[in-house]
Amino acid sequence: MDVRQLWLRFEPYHDVTYFTPESRAATDALGCKGGWMGYFGMRAAPLGAASPELVTAVFYNFAPRKVARALPDAWAVASPEEFLRARLHGVDGALRRLLGEVATPQIEEAAELARAAAVAAPIAGRPLAAANRALPWPSEPHLTLWHACTILRESRGDGHVAALVAHGVGPCQALALYAREHSLDPAYMREARGWTEREWEVADAPGDLAAVERATDAAAAAPWEELGAERTERFIELMTPLALRIASGNEAMRVNPMALDPVRELAVPGWNT
Repeated sequence: MDVRQLWLRFEPYHDVTYFTPESRAATDALGCKGGWMGYFGMRAAPLGAASPELVTAVFYNFAPRKVARALPDAWAVASPEEFLRARLHGVDGALRRLLGEVATPQIEEAAELARAAAVAAPIAGRPLAAANRALPWPSEPHLTLWHACTILRESRGDGHVAALVAHGVGPCQALALYAREHSLDPAYMREARGWTEREWEVADAPGDLAAVERATDAAAAAPWEELGAERTERFIELMTPLALRIASGNEAMRVNPMALDPVRELAVPGWNT
């Protein structure tokens, strides 16, 4: 089972949480000062009014100063509960724009499969996955699917952080290694995560990123093993056109620090938007 192929399908559906005009409008309406305050507020909100130190620890690859520019000020702008409502509102609007019709049998079936996988996703030692799974499930299938994708994404992300720590790869070092491997512009990566050029130079040391990725994939396999091969293949079949449609209509999928390009990596002959 290639769990990275599964990630390529649920990550674009999750990413509308932060990187769409609807998301930005929702947090601007709360009074956020810039997109990054909205991002940190929405992503950290399941943890409650978390401190910048806690968020830096669990998000892992952001420079502490970048987090501290948004938190705890975001909690003075709006409560975590208000950020959660805003992010769901933004997600709803973004999915309706990007997908068009959201009340389809395919989305309903994908939501059922994703929810079964998300409930089986490990949360022990995975704070962001646990915090998101503790939230109420949305009632509409397209939002149920989003919530399940978010749990799966954060469970994988928490496992990735554990793998980085276990292999002795620090936050800035992980970015430097990843940028080199995927031919990403170091200046872009530093800006996206808040590191200085000097910090990047010091952190740019050898590390076994391949071993980290293998450990990440192994730690993310449990939901799909629980779902079973047949239902997992059906999930892939249902999610592929959704991921492609979202990625084609979402500019944030063109350039991003994850080097994620679903339109290229999930190319399907004859597919069109």
